[in-house]
Amino acid sequence: MKARRQMRILEIIRQKTIETQEELADRGGREGYAVTQATVSRDIKELKLIKVPTGDGRYRYAKPEEGAAAGLTERMRRVFRDSLMGLDMAENLIVVRTLSGSAPGVGEAIDSLRWSEIAGTVAGDNTVLVVVRSRDLVPGVVERLQSLMQ
Repeated sequence: MKARRQMRILEIIRQKTIETQEELADRGGREGYAVTQATVSRDIKELKLIKVPTGDGRYRYAKPEEGAAAGLTERMRRVFRDSLMGLDMAENLIVVRTLSGSAPGVGEAIDSLRWSEIAGTVAGDNTVLVVVRSRDLVPGVVERLQSLMQ
């Protein structure tokens, strides 16, 4: 039960922005894991979760390796602001147009986000193809990419 609960915690924090232990306990309760805040606290400690900035002044739980990517957010925003020319979408693909020679850096920035919705990227000279796991997820990914440009 504990192992399943902790695996589910990892899935939840990958899919949702969870800011507090209470949110995590509530979410677990809604999914059939009756847990207290103290149990969640122990799980967080055992899983070695950390809090990372979300980019909008808030913090969320993440695995430590995700925290390293979160620290690059400001650098990525600069890359996007300085290089991005436009976004287009088709089915489960997003086409990111950049200044000539900038696509590899933009592709690397997108990859370092480690968003679960993105299967991967392919970068040319001035275009990055972003492969999204489902076409239903594309509008949300486009919105998040656009937010990096602001």
